[in-house]
Amino acid sequence: MGILDGLLGQIGSNVDIENLATKIGLPADKVEEAVHALGVAHPQEGDTAEIAAQQTGLPTDTLNQIIGHIGGEGSLGQFASLLQGEAGEGLMGKLGGLASGLFGKG
Repeated sequence: MGILDGLLGQIGSNVDIENLATKIGLPADKVEEAVHALGVAHPQEGDTAEIAAQQTGLPTDTLNQIIGHIGGEGSLGQFASLLQGEAGEGLMGKLGGLASGLFGKG
């Protein structure tokens, strides 16, 4: 969770996965999966929460709560940019691989 916490810290929000999990009432690993899915979904066409809901199985209202806690769509956009990285595969691909390993999806 340190990687996501570090990225969330770079966008200026005082959010960490453990605290966010407590506020939302979900296990930290599920919140981490949701934050990653939101970061992936944000640059895609369509509703960010709906796209992330399809990936995580979480309700869109829960994902919208997470978006609010991390600072809204603007902060989510910054977070998505950090995930994508500057060149090549960037952090997005590396984090996606890590998430796949953590959640048994690969």
